[in-house]
Amino acid sequence: MIKRIYASFNARDIDAVLAVLSDDGPTAWMAATFHGRQAVRDYWTRQWAVISPHVEPVTFEETPDGAIAVEVIQSVFDLDGRPLEGQSHGLKDKTVTHIFRMEGDKIVRFDIRDAH
Repeated sequence: MIKRIYASFNARDIDAVLAVLSDDGPTAWMAATFHGRQAVRDYWTRQWAVISPHVEPVTFEETPDGAIAVEVIQSVFDLDGRPLEGQSHGLKDKTVTHIFRMEGDKIVRFDIRDAH
């Protein structure tokens, strides 16, 4: 399921991604927290209007507390597909870790941390 989420995100199929999110769970994204699907939709819609991110999962690991940690290569492009240069928003190509917390078949929490 998580691999499908990444494919859907990269294809900009927001409805497919949102379908697996809990409607009211907190979702951390770029040092902010959003509650519910609509807040995530609004954020991604604004984000995709100015940049074109791509995330490629590299490794998947279950954490001791039952979450799924996914090491991801994050690449950020402008809307014409060119690598970003000299941007002020802080988004850049890097490796990050996505932490998914699940209840049943829904993601109830999603956090991002810099990979070490």
